Amino acid sequence: MTMTTLRSTISPFLAVHILLYGLLAVSKAAFLNAQIAFVSAFLILLGSLYSYRKLVQRNLENETAIHQEDLVEKIDDPYDLYSESEEEVEEEKPLKDVIKEEKARLKANKATVRNVSKSTPALLSVYRLVPYGILVLGFIALKNNNMLSLWYFLPGLAAGIVAGFLSGKALFASR
Repeated sequence: MTMTTLRSTISPFLAVHILLYGLLAVSKAAFLNAQIAFVSAFLILLGSLYSYRKLVQRNLENETAIHQEDLVEKIDDPYDLYSESEEEVEEEKPLKDVIKEEKARLKANKATVRNVSKSTPALLSVYRLVPYGILVLGFIALKNNNMLSLWYFLPGLAAGIVAGFLSGKALFASR
């Protein structure tokens, strides 16, 4: 990892962290609310980016990446009326047959156990579950000690999301 990547990864975290220390002038509770929310949101975002990056890399290595049609083309021409390939024009089928074919096509597109199991490692990654645990336990601890203030907690979450995105972009997009 180069020094520039390291600097651009740590900079958002440190910048927001320094701003959070200014909340100590307001109160200790305000600082703790913003701190717990910021750190947990930051770690959740980094964990999510990392686990999905690993999932995509694993799929590319195994060549299981699904080739998807161009989304814009699918929206513009959902029934493939303007395709360049010249196909034989089929005779009109009875309505019952058309309905059966459409039902079969829709069933094939539904999430199957196999498709869900491919994305489960990214969903149940330790890199995501531990930060969510920190968020929930921190929230409960603040609430039980009558220190919870959403006026400081929610901006802390927002700051964690922004800093986590910027750090994750610098850390994972540069490779």
